[in-house]
Amino acid sequence: MTQPTPVLDHIVVNVHQRMDEAQQLFTRLGFALTPRGYHTLGSINHLAIFATDYLELIALPQSASGRQDLLGWPMGWNGVVFNTEDAAGLQATLNAAGVPAGPPNDFSRPVDFTGGTGDAAFRTVRLPNETTPSGRLYFCQHKTRELVWRDEWRVHPNGVTGVARIVLAAKDPSRLGKVFAAMFGAGTSFLAGLVRIEVVTPAEALARYGDAVADPAGRPEWIAAVEYRVRSMAQTHAALQAGGITLRADGLVAAADAMGAAMVFAA
Repeated sequence: MTQPTPVLDHIVVNVHQRMDEAQQLFTRLGFALTPRGYHTLGSINHLAIFATDYLELIALPQSASGRQDLLGWPMGWNGVVFNTEDAAGLQATLNAAGVPAGPPNDFSRPVDFTGGTGDAAFRTVRLPNETTPSGRLYFCQHKTRELVWRDEWRVHPNGVTGVARIVLAAKDPSRLGKVFAAMFGAGTSFLAGLVRIEVVTPAEALARYGDAVADPAGRPEWIAAVEYRVRSMAQTHAALQAGGITLRADGLVAAADAMGAAMVFAA
């Protein structure tokens, strides 16, 4: 059996039913967000598209009846999503390795872009929530990549070009490391395309990020922070200052200032 090669597709911030607030905040953080998307599953989103991955804000409309599972998670960093080109084949491979991946799920959302419209279509394979209490971990197959990675959406006032690192905190890093080992032959530190994924102890996360770190909200594992690559820190400082956002000297924006999503900007 050949294990899949990990490649980050996107990272998710769950903002519950506060999408209008999140849209304004992440615009002030210097991200150029795509128009609001409406999934056939019932959720809504905005994206910040980078070179090879992206940031997704996901929420429920105030009147939503579906996707109530999103409200069961704390607000903030909530999803680490890997890319796949064959969701059905991936599920079979993961199940053979003892990873309890569920069956592929198909959905879509309408997309408005410069010069036209279309339906962005996806097929996802998810791990059960109890497998990764740090947040939703799943794989995404893009059927219409041209409706997601569009050049008109890739340039951001804050200069971000992509995700550099995702740091998960866990009381027992080896437990989550075994999940990644079963999936990828990896462990507590590995590359997922251009992105370093690390699992560290809560003490290590606190040593790196101090009081900026995301709140575990009673969980034994959580996404402590996400680090971004930027074109220049001068550009980042200017964009966040214009948005009235406090950027610490070490490039940190505290979770408390970003709806639970601690982040670091670094050139």
